[in-house]
Amino acid sequence: MAGSTALTALYPGSFDPFHNGHLDVVEQAVELFGNVVVAVIHNPAKPSGLIELADRVALIKACVSHLPTVRVQAHPGLAVEAAYAEYASFIVKGLRTSADFEVEQQMAHMNYSVAGVRTVYVPCRADQGFISSRFIREIAQGREQIAHLVPAPVARALAGIFGEPTVDHRPHSERRS
Repeated sequence: MAGSTALTALYPGSFDPFHNGHLDVVEQAVELFGNVVVAVIHNPAKPSGLIELADRVALIKACVSHLPTVRVQAHPGLAVEAAYAEYASFIVKGLRTSADFEVEQQMAHMNYSVAGVRTVYVPCRADQGFISSRFIREIAQGREQIAHLVPAPVARALAGIFGEPTVDHRPHSERRS
């Protein structure tokens, strides 16, 4: 992007918890836009969450500390309101499956209709398409190994909530030494 003005993209989500797929989307958004605001938004349609909002913000800041053009901010309300507040030119969403596309496309059309904010999709890495926050919570609660699915600060936080993993059912080829 030499000689160009960096744009700001908003990456909204509940991020409960933030995982490697989320981090990949942030890194792709930085490559595309330069500046990224990770907007940690409470979704009233979802339960209040496993990790408190302020703690999620702190964890994500630790996970993206290697990316100097990324800011993490809690936002109440709608993603389009956060985009407006952050002067974001685009909303960025990661896609894992075609089912994600169906849901995100409807939201993108609604966001554009309401606020004129365009949504850009980035595909997840092939090795991360199965990761979801819901599954991470369930696996961590069962004290199974999740360190390969989340950044280290999140793995430590989940171990603090549920206890250290006691079981590792992954194939030996996938275990870290």
